[in-house]
Amino acid sequence: MIKRQINPEVENALRNNIPVVALESTIITHGMPYPENLNMVNDVEKIIRANNAVPATIAILNGVIKIGLTKNEVKSLSETKDVLKISRSDLAAALTCGKTGATTVSATMILAANANLKVFATGGVGGVHLDAEKTFDISADLQELAQTPVTVISAGPKAILDLSKTLEVLETLGVPVITYDQDELPAVWSRSSGLKSPIRMNSAQEIARSHLIREALEIPGGQLVANPIPRNAEISFQEILPIIKKANLEAKKEMVSDKNLTPFLLDKIYNLTKGESLKANIELVKNNADLACKIASCLVSSENYKGWLDKKYIFDCIFVIIICYVLNF
Repeated sequence: MIKRQINPEVENALRNNIPVVALESTIITHGMPYPENLNMVNDVEKIIRANNAVPATIAILNGVIKIGLTKNEVKSLSETKDVLKISRSDLAAALTCGKTGATTVSATMILAANANLKVFATGGVGGVHLDAEKTFDISADLQELAQTPVTVISAGPKAILDLSKTLEVLETLGVPVITYDQDELPAVWSRSSGLKSPIRMNSAQEIARSHLIREALEIPGGQLVANPIPRNAEISFQEILPIIKKANLEAKKEMVSDKNLTPFLLDKIYNLTKGESLKANIELVKNNADLACKIASCLVSSENYKGWLDKKYIFDCIFVIIICYVLNF
């Protein structure tokens, strides 16, 4: 009933315990213009392969779930305009109607978990929008993080959001927000946001161990890792804040809302920063992919060790049985 195609390279990696990093496709279709979007995906996939891992870009093509797009499929998607933006609520309908669409963070998490992928690299995650107390505009990403067991590596919640309310909702939903190697929560384009991070971890090993402990305790949901943008690529929070406010005012004036709001704001910010926000976006995605590879490698190492222990236990049991048999004989 559900049509799904897993790229042979991804399938081979899963079978042989090679690290795999999931990637979303909305960042290609709604986050960046062509050809920057295509160049970004190609660069990110190169970084993942350089880390001895396998990239798995996820999308829906003609009603088929694709886990690991081919180069031609990525190119086609990057050039196509008016592609559907598929979230949790649209997923079943898109598959039923044979649609083509790019997956958001929430839909990518669902499909990644369904394919047994545990690590997913993206840019920024959605959250509670400004004036949400009036509009109730809260991203499905937050609920997904609370129920789908994937560790998501981002550069933090998007700076266009109400960051303090986003943190509050994540805490209520029981989602661990882990900032990598600093005490302050980053806000995508900026290393600082003025908010203290709930959790700090300083290594990929710690983040992987936390993922495994949550699995062992059967705690539902995933982890949100906030990985600060590299210093040489950031736009300071003080610089970006008035630009975000101006973009939000224009969105209100033009009555933009729902799924159209984030792409509208990102486009306005791109123009107001004269392209600097796009350059920052590209660098932070690369940075997140690099950390995601390290976390995925730690998880695979743990699985390999667990597999070795299981085999050793079986061999030990067989050895004991043989000894008992010989002694009784």
